[in-house]
Amino acid sequence: MLASPVISQRLLEHLNTGVLLLDSELTVTYMNPAAEALLEMSGKRGLGVHFWELVVEADKDRDALEEAIVTGHSYTKREATIMLHNQQQVTLDYSVSPVAHPETRLPTLLIELQGRDRLMRISREEQLIAKQETTRSLVRGLAHEIKNPLGGIRGAAQLLERELPSESLREYTQIIIEEADRLRDLVDRLLGPRQIPKQEDVNVHEVLERVCQLIGVESHNRIRIRRDYDPSIPELLADKDQMIQALLNICRNAMQAMLESHTDTPTLSLRTRTVRQFTIGHNRHRLVVQIDIQDNGPGIPESLQENLFYPMVSGRADGTGLGLSIAQSIINQCNGIIEFDSQPDRTVFSIYLPLENL
Repeated sequence: MLASPVISQRLLEHLNTGVLLLDSELTVTYMNPAAEALLEMSGKRGLGVHFWELVVEADKDRDALEEAIVTGHSYTKREATIMLHNQQQVTLDYSVSPVAHPETRLPTLLIELQGRDRLMRISREEQLIAKQETTRSLVRGLAHEIKNPLGGIRGAAQLLERELPSESLREYTQIIIEEADRLRDLVDRLLGPRQIPKQEDVNVHEVLERVCQLIGVESHNRIRIRRDYDPSIPELLADKDQMIQALLNICRNAMQAMLESHTDTPTLSLRTRTVRQFTIGHNRHRLVVQIDIQDNGPGIPESLQENLFYPMVSGRADGTGLGLSIAQSIINQCNGIIEFDSQPDRTVFSIYLPLENL
């Protein structure tokens, strides 16, 4: 028994796959809600519009679409970068299938759309989290192997100091002790925060204002700070001091990059918003807070971007490369994640933290 057109349309409207129907002139005759969401165009506005007014692709893709009408051959394209009508870029998988219109029997193109941006982001996050876990395990093992002999070296230097016949020779044992202490402190910093987080309700804007105050002092007020806060964001459960440390590390990196590159009108922009139904790693959260920290500095060199959150990775000659590693570790403890997008004159670090207590 064949399904009625009404039932078929209802089924299409409940699909997660975007479905478009184009006539022989490539004019949109139907789009389901999933296609509306992917193309950011309501059905009422999209119907009767030429397909290339909704999306922008290369000429070869235009030719392929028109050729499908003529030849009747189907094709599929994976991870295509599409520019939407509102100048937003999205990544899609799409399949084009020439079919006969069920009523008019005229040539029609059936286009199935699958959004890839979210899946690609989840995949990147899973890889990032896995890399960070591996790095932390390596650092913990390395720290154990380093700190044990360091303790022995320091103890031996102290014993030797007591037996030295001349006070002037103690200068050398002090150098041994001080360098051993310096290496111990470096290992402790590599390990990140060691104390158990003190979970409490934290107002994210109080944290950001404290960070702004510290950045203003450190930069001697040479950094212009712009705020774009959503005052409706509820409190989140976190360690306030550690959260200040994480956000300060990111803002301090931005401040140093702008000042060292002599950026014209160095500006740090802070923005907060809530995002619903957001996935972090394997977990989907009903509500998360998004904190964007943007600067207009020179950007992060491409050679560093892949390993930016690893310890000891830094673009500065005198940098330790620990700030972002520690920040990511703190945010991970709160089940959140840090992402970034960087190009000259615009670098944005986005922190996502779940609001699970709502």
